[in-house]
Amino acid sequence: MRSSGRNSGSGSRDNRGGAPRPSSGGGRTGGGRSQGGRSGGGRYDDGRSGARRDDRQQEQRPRRPRPEERRYDVGPDAERGSGGRGSAARGGAKGGPRRSPAAGRGRTQPGRPRELDAKIEERNRERHNKPKLNLPKTFGEQEGERLQKVLARAGMGSRRACEELIEQARVEVNGQIVTEQGLRVDPEKDEIKVDGLTVATQSYLFFALNKPAGVVSTMEDPDGRQCLGDYVTNRETRLFHVGRLDTETEGIILLTNHGELAHRLTHPRYGVQKTYLAAITGPLPRDIGKQLKNGIELEDGYARADNFRVVQQTGKNYLVEVTLHEGRKHIVRRMLAEAGFPVDKLVRTSFGPIALGDQKSGWLRRLTNTEVGMLMREVDL
Repeated sequence: MRSSGRNSGSGSRDNRGGAPRPSSGGGRTGGGRSQGGRSGGGRYDDGRSGARRDDRQQEQRPRRPRPEERRYDVGPDAERGSGGRGSAARGGAKGGPRRSPAAGRGRTQPGRPRELDAKIEERNRERHNKPKLNLPKTFGEQEGERLQKVLARAGMGSRRACEELIEQARVEVNGQIVTEQGLRVDPEKDEIKVDGLTVATQSYLFFALNKPAGVVSTMEDPDGRQCLGDYVTNRETRLFHVGRLDTETEGIILLTNHGELAHRLTHPRYGVQKTYLAAITGPLPRDIGKQLKNGIELEDGYARADNFRVVQQTGKNYLVEVTLHEGRKHIVRRMLAEAGFPVDKLVRTSFGPIALGDQKSGWLRRLTNTEVGMLMREVDL
């Protein structure tokens, strides 16, 4: 009885609820559920058929191309590939790749004609090769350099110090006192002065050499003797000496590349004085200075001294100072020898306003801007 009851569990359960149920309705996988109120089988069938219809509609409806597949020209091919409407009308990035709908089948869209590329290139060249416009000066670079910059480069001090010189009305440009900061000048043409002294703003060089005895007063010597050029071999600019000194005469000699200044310093018209110290043996007569000032007759004419004085006397040995503005060869030695007092040693101690000072023998020094201005004023430059 227990085993039959278990096997026929559906019947016993039906007895609990009242009327017996058919055996076919007891199974959960039966066809009754598909036909009843919860008809899951019918829903599943309808979903599959709807999906098939959607796929068929998508196949018939033209697909919107992806960006890399879009065409950017309007034509018959584009219209066929986009359902009668060019993709250019739908927008898209300019200059994108040109592909036709048949690109997947190996066919490519032809590019632009070469004639069109040549015209575009020619137009671009004409655009970038326009002639340079001559703009007004207000829109371009102003001419000249600032005055304080030119003064600073010429060695008058820092730029701030040069601005203070301008503020103090100590600077002249072409004869006019300048008090305005930032004035532009042309260093090659304008004449610039500070405290009445001309400023060498160009690329000129001025040196003073204490020439030793035995040095030839030339820049080169074919015989291989020591010369002035040996002291300026490391200079890129060619220099030349102003005047000459005897081989055995020591003292100051100027070197420069300013041709006009060198010419005027040695021309008798400008009368630039040179001072010499000569060691002679006496005794000296009292009127020796008067004789030299009145003139000593030489074989090439009279030679006159501008000034004469005795600097030192030790017994019969005298050290005398002779100043004259002439520049003839051996002029001091010849004058004193003609007066009866041969020179034992001769040193030139000054050339115009430039003094030898304590400069050692064989030393070369660059003249200061003030000294250059004094030299130029001496010869009206």
